[in-house]
Amino acid sequence: MIKYIIIVVVVLLALLMAGLVVRRKHNAEIGRLDKEKLQIQHYPIFEELAKVKALNMNGQTEELFENWRNRWLDVVDKQIPKIDELLFDAEEFVDRFKFKKASHTERDIEQELAKCEQVRVQIITELDELIGSEEKNRIEIEQLKEYYRSARKTILAHQHSFGPALEALEKKLEQFTPKFEEFDELTKDGNYLQAREIVLQLNSEAQEIFSLLNDVPTLLTEIQTKIPTAIHELRNGQREMEEQRYYLRHLELTEYLNGLENELEMLKTAIAELNLPAVSPRIQTINDEIDHFYNLLEKEVMARKYVERNCSGMYSVINDVMRLTKDINDEVAYVQHSYRLQDKEAEIPKAGLKHLEVLQRRYELLSTRVQEEKSAYSSLQEELKEITDEIEQIAEEQEKFSNKLKNLRIDENKARAELETLKRLLQDTERLLGRANIPGIPEEMDARLEEAAEQIFVVVQSLQEVPLNIIQVNQHLLNAKQSIEETHEKAQEMIENVLIIERLIQFGNRYRATNRQVHEYLLEAEDAFKKFRYIKALEDAAKAVEIIDPNAIKRIEELVQEQLLTK
Repeated sequence: MIKYIIIVVVVLLALLMAGLVVRRKHNAEIGRLDKEKLQIQHYPIFEELAKVKALNMNGQTEELFENWRNRWLDVVDKQIPKIDELLFDAEEFVDRFKFKKASHTERDIEQELAKCEQVRVQIITELDELIGSEEKNRIEIEQLKEYYRSARKTILAHQHSFGPALEALEKKLEQFTPKFEEFDELTKDGNYLQAREIVLQLNSEAQEIFSLLNDVPTLLTEIQTKIPTAIHELRNGQREMEEQRYYLRHLELTEYLNGLENELEMLKTAIAELNLPAVSPRIQTINDEIDHFYNLLEKEVMARKYVERNCSGMYSVINDVMRLTKDINDEVAYVQHSYRLQDKEAEIPKAGLKHLEVLQRRYELLSTRVQEEKSAYSSLQEELKEITDEIEQIAEEQEKFSNKLKNLRIDENKARAELETLKRLLQDTERLLGRANIPGIPEEMDARLEEAAEQIFVVVQSLQEVPLNIIQVNQHLLNAKQSIEETHEKAQEMIENVLIIERLIQFGNRYRATNRQVHEYLLEAEDAFKKFRYIKALEDAAKAVEIIDPNAIKRIEELVQEQLLTK
């Protein structure tokens, strides 16, 4: 019984302690909220509002002041007392351990405080905006008036620079005066925010005027001076070149310049209307077009120099290449008696002659056009360059083919010399096998030697053909070279294997009496050796020696290689 009483007492004490801890937390939260309430309640908002009295307390300023004062009085007289009541309720709930209701009340207090803080921030923000607007207006309006006076002086002093745009610019400036008067009236009536809108509008218009005062003289200079000068120079240049018998109709320069002069009048009208966004990019385009025509005229001058320098000499160039091609064509007929040429190769000179005849006719037509002086030199230059390039291509192709014909005899002699080298290598291989101390030559090696001899025979036969097909000879020669070199390599390898087998058997003989497995492997190796099966013999002998001493195989191989090198 006492045990249960103790448990109940302990539980009650624990609950009491927990309750006290929770109450302490709520008390701390209530204290924080009360502190925030006092900060809002005692914020010197009326001292801040007193700054407005330095302004003109009329119109909008007076309305804003009354609005701010009433809103803050509503906070102080209504919302703060309501928060006090909520704080009192929260403290009472905490004292009675009604923590849930206390939490709900604390959230309500938090919301009410947020509303009060929002009102305070809005009032201060709007107040700062009003006072700041007054200060900015005062500074910026003086700057705008100074700029207006400066712009006015500029227009009066440089009226000729603005040409047809002068009247429109003056009208734009005249719009500033009523705006200044409207600003002064709004400021006097305390409507500082509306006055701020006037200042911002004037700033935008001032920037536009500033841009116009800078851009209009520049664009007018382009339209009235620079571009007309360029038009005059182009007309003079065209006239002088046509007097020198240049053909320029394809450029349509006269039509362009006439149209451009009409367009300049339209651009002047656009400037008079201050429509600069439409004028400025077009001026840039016109300058680019004028530069393009200058380049075209210069191109015609350079083209004429090229044609005069190269056209007359082209006749002899064509004849020289044609004569060279005819000689190569005759050489083909002679070479074909001794060497076989592919049909495509044999047709190279004939195709070149046909192409040259076509180019000759093109040149004659070009020469006639040059004499008639009714074609643009740029097109004549382009045609002449095409003819020149094609002639050079034909000449290069014929030169390569001629060298190929000359190399046929060289290739034949080279093939015969290489054939003799291969014959000697095959003979050396046969002597090498004959001198080697081996039981016999395997059938595989005999077949290789026979195949190599047949390849030699095929090369000899192909070299005796008339006309000689050098491509076929080289292919047969390549086959023979691969066969003979491979046979020689296999012969050397076989002789080396025989020597290794003999030394492996000699090494293993010392252990035959004591190791039966070694004896059996060596018997198999000896049997294979006698039957010329050297690969099988090498494998069996290596197995026997590996049982005794695995490192001995490598030592024996090194000894055999040294022995072969000393021979």
